[in-house]
Amino acid sequence: MTRKLPPTSANEDRPFFEQVYDLVRLIPYGRVTSYGALAAALGSPGAARMVGWALNKCHSVHPPVPAHRVVNRKGLLSGKHFFPGEGMMRDLLVSEGVRVEDDRICDFADCFWDPSTALDQL
Repeated sequence: MTRKLPPTSANEDRPFFEQVYDLVRLIPYGRVTSYGALAAALGSPGAARMVGWALNKCHSVHPPVPAHRVVNRKGLLSGKHFFPGEGMMRDLLVSEGVRVEDDRICDFADCFWDPSTALDQL
C-alpha cells in the first residue's frame, strides 16, 4: 500500500517538489533511499526522474534538503555531479557512516530506508 506524506490533506495541494523535499528531510542520518522509492511513497511510482529533477534544484532550499542520501535503485551515486566539488556527495555519506566504494553504496540493503514502510509507522 502506498501512503502519501503526512499530513495527507495538507500535502495533496503542495507542489510535487516541496513534497519531495519534505520526504527527503525524513531520511534518517546514515541511511539512504532511492529516487523510485521516494516517487512511489508520494503516490507517483513512475516519477523517479522528476524526484531527481527536484533534488537537482534543492541546493538553495531552506531548511536544507539532505539530497546526498538519495541514490539510484542500484545504490549508485548517480546525482554526484549536481553537488559542488569533487566527491562532495560521497564525503557527506561517509561522514554519516555510510560505506561507499567506486561511487556505490556498500551494504545497500542494510542502509536502505524505505519511505513507504517508514510512513506506515508514523
